[in-house]
Amino acid sequence: SLHDALPISASALNFELAHHLKNKLDKLDNYQSKSTVVSSSITNVDVFSIASDDSLAFVNFLKVVNGVVIQTQTLEMKKRLDETDAELLQIAIPEIRNRYKSVSREIIVPFDLEIEGIPDFVKFTVPKLGDKRKLLDLSLKNVAYFKKERMLQYEKLNPEVRTDRLLLQMQKDLRLNVLPRHIECFDNSNIQGNYPVSAIVVFKDAKPSKKDYRHFNVKTVEGPNDFATMEEAVHRRYRRMLDEGHELPQLIVIDGGKGQLGAALKSLRLLGIEKKVTVIGIAKRLEELFYPGDQYPLYLDKKSETLKIIQHLRDEAHRFGITFHRNQRSRKTFVSELENIPGIGKTTVEKLLKEFKSVKRIKEQSEEELKKVLNLKQIKALREYFQ
Repeated sequence: SLHDALPISASALNFELAHHLKNKLDKLDNYQSKSTVVSSSITNVDVFSIASDDSLAFVNFLKVVNGVVIQTQTLEMKKRLDETDAELLQIAIPEIRNRYKSVSREIIVPFDLEIEGIPDFVKFTVPKLGDKRKLLDLSLKNVAYFKKERMLQYEKLNPEVRTDRLLLQMQKDLRLNVLPRHIECFDNSNIQGNYPVSAIVVFKDAKPSKKDYRHFNVKTVEGPNDFATMEEAVHRRYRRMLDEGHELPQLIVIDGGKGQLGAALKSLRLLGIEKKVTVIGIAKRLEELFYPGDQYPLYLDKKSETLKIIQHLRDEAHRFGITFHRNQRSRKTFVSELENIPGIGKTTVEKLLKEFKSVKRIKEQSEEELKKVLNLKQIKALREYFQ
């Protein structure tokens, strides 16, 4: 054995061979320590577990002798119908045991099973505690990891599969009746009560659809009134969609708590569509979602993919809303500045900005270019003002 050969090689001064044998022994000890997961009193058992989705199932098999896992294998099975996990294991266990010539008299499984073709002396065990439960947990961990890696690989080759999975998960997590293929999120930007605007971002198939983003200059609200701003934005958005015959989203997300949600719902009721779409509010704590008429919020797992998509929605709405708000403030500042020039009124300023886009570009234009909008007297006044 290695243990016997090591001192013999050392005493014979064959240090190179002794070093080589010691490395082998260390590797063997390390392997055994990693492989030993339970008590050696578990002499000879098979362990099976399963993880599945709509079309595929994965079965993990562990062969355990004297508390050491000597064999592990995960097999993939394609579903033909809507087979249950129990039905799939009933097929897989005899086949795997036959393939690997297993004669273990005990089979550890995650739930009760009755399988034809297994001898009567073979016992099925569903452990709840102890070393056998640790073995089952190891098998469950193996099969879950294998399924995750396999599905990630498959989704890279078939992006539509990932999209459908995400939408199904969102439908389940958010208690929806349909897949949320079209989601819209509203955000108000009302910094210091000036120039209130509302931004709408659109996600289609769980991804931003930037060409469909919209923003509103709020017309009927004076001062910082977020509820009224939300009410106007929601009403204008869906009044127009109804007038133009566009399909409504399956989900509307309101960035705000119960007050904002109530304001949005008021507009949906006025339009008669409050039962045609689902609307939810996001509180400051992102994992809290509010539903109309529900006193208590819905809490999402902080690691869930549904929460990540909602977080992406709100981040996009913030970014889009704040960018537009800043642009509006800058534009108002430009208009105010240009209106200080003698002989140039508000209508002329609007024409200048429409033609040249910014004050900086107006300053850079030649006299010939400025003549498109201004007369010679106005051009002279503008030059003198900026000088």
